[in-house]
Amino acid sequence: MKEPLKITFLGTGTSQGVPVIGSNHPVCLSKDPRDNRLRVSIMISWEGYNYVVDCGPDFRQQMLRHRVTRLDGILFTHEHADHTAGLDDIRPFFFRQGDIPIFAHQRVADSLRKRFDYIFAEANRYPGAPAVEVNIVKKDRPFKIGDIAAIPIEANHNRIQVFGFRLLDFTYLTDVKTIDEAEKEKIYGTKVLVVNALREEPHHSHFNLEEALGFIDDIKPERAYLTHISHLLGFHEEVEKKLPDGVHLAYDNLVIEV
Repeated sequence: MKEPLKITFLGTGTSQGVPVIGSNHPVCLSKDPRDNRLRVSIMISWEGYNYVVDCGPDFRQQMLRHRVTRLDGILFTHEHADHTAGLDDIRPFFFRQGDIPIFAHQRVADSLRKRFDYIFAEANRYPGAPAVEVNIVKKDRPFKIGDIAAIPIEANHNRIQVFGFRLLDFTYLTDVKTIDEAEKEKIYGTKVLVVNALREEPHHSHFNLEEALGFIDDIKPERAYLTHISHLLGFHEEVEKKLPDGVHLAYDNLVIEV
């Protein structure tokens, strides 16, 4: 590669986003733009390629905000709505480019096929509906995106299997509660790690802050960023000051290079 990976944090919020509708929580009323969080997603860009990890209900807004004109594919972590509900908004990319590649576990592909049946229809298609090229991801089979390999990393979101992905020296994990040692082996040596940290209090299906920091300490990347953040974690400015060296809160529109 002639240039580094560019990672754009399209959204860093939890399933409800921040601010939460109707909430008077102080973080939801914050004037700091870093406390405003769309649903979690990143875009990975290099040498003309743009791949997105997850496309939640804020996908259209995220694509407009970053003036994205080409989408080479979507990698799905799992099927929950905050990670998939924006799939219909691939239409402008489809009109220009044709079928949009998606990469997902078989279970996730099946879920998308039920919820967006018109996108997957093979006959009597609705005029104007987008179409996708389905690529099934299996945990021990790296796959190609653009000209680099993506390594799937399997983790658990309570009882639901989720995928994270490693691309070169960058690893992205979200909605993780537990991960087996064999899968952690795929992450060791990564230079930049992104992982979820919902709040300080324990949660049944997400790392809390303590668990996320423990995981980072185990992996020992050069830099780490926390994402999938709830308003309950606190104000960005205050939490950032408490984090260990080399660990940061991600925020919407942050761009890093790896």
